[in-house]
Amino acid sequence: MNAALRDFLAERGVVEVETPVMSMAGNTEPNIASFPLQFSGRTEGGPRTRWLRTSPEYPLKRLLAAGFGDCYELGRVFRDGEAGGRHNPEFTMLEWYRVGWDHLRLVEEVADLVNAALALVGRRANLVQTTYRDLYLERLGLDPMTAADAELQAALGDVAIDPTGLTRDDWLDLLMTHCLQPAFAPDTMLAVVDYPASQCALARIRPGNPATGNHPVAERFELYLGPLELANGYHELADPVEQAARFQRDAAVRQARGQAVPPRDERLLASLHALPDCAGVALGVDRLMMALQQTPRIADVLAFDFFRA
Repeated sequence: MNAALRDFLAERGVVEVETPVMSMAGNTEPNIASFPLQFSGRTEGGPRTRWLRTSPEYPLKRLLAAGFGDCYELGRVFRDGEAGGRHNPEFTMLEWYRVGWDHLRLVEEVADLVNAALALVGRRANLVQTTYRDLYLERLGLDPMTAADAELQAALGDVAIDPTGLTRDDWLDLLMTHCLQPAFAPDTMLAVVDYPASQCALARIRPGNPATGNHPVAERFELYLGPLELANGYHELADPVEQAARFQRDAAVRQARGQAVPPRDERLLASLHALPDCAGVALGVDRLMMALQQTPRIADVLAFDFFRA
């Protein structure tokens, strides 16, 4: 499968690169935890604490800003605290960027790549696209842009969740993982586009229009194959001031939760002014292999999972 993924991108002129696994900066996103480690050698004045990457996103964007062009990385990434049926603390991610594209055009290429992988086992999946707002309206009868937090909690029904420290976006995520995803049709790729602006991460914000209930949305998508979330993509933000403000908001949420606050990536911020108009996506390769093998357990597609490493 790795060879098929590489062939797919090579045929389209997307170049494989390698970027650091250890960084001076960590991921500030509140729901992702980075592994810190201590370096014992010479640091030339730099910090001894380094962070294992949770994705290659930041250095890949620095390459794009330097003029490298379409590129990808296929490699291991690391996330603390994630071990279980569908999660392993180290896993394989494929991340690639397309200059001059938006997130909607990239959805089509991601679907083509997933079908290239499925062809290895004689399968194919159709692509269906919906907006985040329409998905919640049609399947839960809730407008995710306007529903009160109490409505979101009530929609979870019998799912018992400790509400301490949870934000509105956390409740929306819980509805996705507990109420929506399990019902996604097998052998169908569902691309959910145009997320609430509060879930923008590193995506651009688009002003509202009648189709979004006049609410601004993040130009972001997630792609599911049946109930498995496979990929997360953005029309990439190229505004260093706005990105710095988002990092600051992440840090405030982390502090309020008593979480560690990794240093933000100043080199990324310094390069964003030169980032070309582009779209990027990260795809979980182990999740894709789970789909090929039709297993709900990530351990079934790893030589040695966390508990046997």
